[in-house]
Amino acid sequence: MSEDQLDAECSRAGCRQPASWRIDWRNPRIHSTDRRKTWVACDEHVGYLREFLAARDFPVEVAPLAGTEAAR
Repeated sequence: MSEDQLDAECSRAGCRQPASWRIDWRNPRIHSTDRRKTWVACDEHVGYLREFLAARDFPVEVAPLAGTEAAR
């Protein structure tokens, strides 16, 4: 487990909880298909962040963050 994964905090504004999910996404209007951005999320905000991106028709993939309880 990398130190970055241990220290990852949720990407939701104002949240300081440890992240256990990764959300990979891209804006097809400005990013080529090989360009992906990644947000990380705690259990409470993973659904909110996924829906926020999906509502904008961005391709979104959600997976457990490696080295966290969600990945087990």
